[in-house]
Amino acid sequence: MAGHPAGKWAIVIVVDAALQEREREGRPVRVGLVGAGYAGKGLACQVTGSTPGMEVSVIANRTLDHARAAYAAAGIDDPVVVETAAELSAALSAGRPAICEDPALVTEAEPIECVVEATGDVEWGARVSLSAIDHGKHLVLLNAELDCTLGPLLKQRADRAGVVFTDSDGDQPGVLLNLAREAQMLGFAPIVYGNIKSLLDYRRTPETQAAFAANVKQNPWPITSFADGTKIAAEMAVVANGTGFGVSRRGMEGPQTDRVEKAFELFPVEELHAAGTGIVDYILGAEPSFGVFVLAYSDSAFHQEYMKCYKMGEGPVYTFYRPYHLSPLETPLTVARAVLFGDATVAPIGAPVCEVVSMAKFDLAAGTVLDGVGGFTDYSVLENASTARAENLLPIGLARGCVLTRDLAQDSPITFDDVELPAGRLSDRLWDEQVQAFPVA
Repeated sequence: MAGHPAGKWAIVIVVDAALQEREREGRPVRVGLVGAGYAGKGLACQVTGSTPGMEVSVIANRTLDHARAAYAAAGIDDPVVVETAAELSAALSAGRPAICEDPALVTEAEPIECVVEATGDVEWGARVSLSAIDHGKHLVLLNAELDCTLGPLLKQRADRAGVVFTDSDGDQPGVLLNLAREAQMLGFAPIVYGNIKSLLDYRRTPETQAAFAANVKQNPWPITSFADGTKIAAEMAVVANGTGFGVSRRGMEGPQTDRVEKAFELFPVEELHAAGTGIVDYILGAEPSFGVFVLAYSDSAFHQEYMKCYKMGEGPVYTFYRPYHLSPLETPLTVARAVLFGDATVAPIGAPVCEVVSMAKFDLAAGTVLDGVGGFTDYSVLENASTARAENLLPIGLARGCVLTRDLAQDSPITFDDVELPAGRLSDRLWDEQVQAFPVA
């Protein structure tokens, strides 16, 4: 039951050839980017420098200088500032990269084929996503926080509009689904979709993570979400909702081991297979860190003979893994798959399977304003949607700005009954719509 890194997927070669054809035709895939932070800047650089047949035509950001800086990092020093649809249309017609503050200019522009939402914010991202879908744009999320909160509803709306809704290659959910598709093509049945995590500490805050964040040139808030478990919960919720697999317990198991090849020893894989189900989970402290793995089953004598020959172990459970993920360098692949082939990297398959629920990071007093993802007041864990709904648990994606109405002890789950929601948020209305659209037993 040894493991082996996965090779390149056939889809990469197909996309590569299709993009080269668009380049030869002089018809690059036109991308509208909303959000010019670390992920957005990386995408702009990757597309501009390394993706023939594609261009980032316009970048929208609330701080215009950040949009300008993203283009500058990609070697484009003269984007045109646009404030109206007519000005953007003129820039696109002239082949001029554009920047703007209003994302509606991006989502409504007819030449834009795909919108990449990279704000990392649930409320803002929801507005951008709805507009993109309503205006017939394929939508790629670099925003797991939005996907894990409202993804099933947004996918339903995208289906009705005839556009692709998907999370991105390069982030763990996309890498996992690609890896699983490869295993399935070979005849293996996935049982565990797993993440590899090096650190988990629920008490981390933007203060404790400030030095590390500065070293890697990122905002300490998202860096905190990586350390306090919120990000892995969000990522694995995307995987759960895209596969139908839930969690074995609140927060996942997260066993420790030194090598990913030993993961099959840590989960009840044969029992899960016999039951016809599977789980999403993670392992802690294993090498190769920063990767993902899929435990997949086959009792075929043919597979066992050949997998043993190729040093994949005795079976019937085999470890497929990839030792890296390269977000947002791989995001252009997702854009091309959506635009050129109508193919989603990872998207919800129906009703929510798991939800990412808020927990008190410390003892919290009534009147505390929750600061949500990557903050000082709460962290999140993954829970099966049926339990989350039964207990009325507050999703981390809706936590920011909520006011506690009673004292909560450290590590207590936060419920809707414990908070007063901010007034007038689109994300709350969409959450209510999602609950009505997808009753969870």
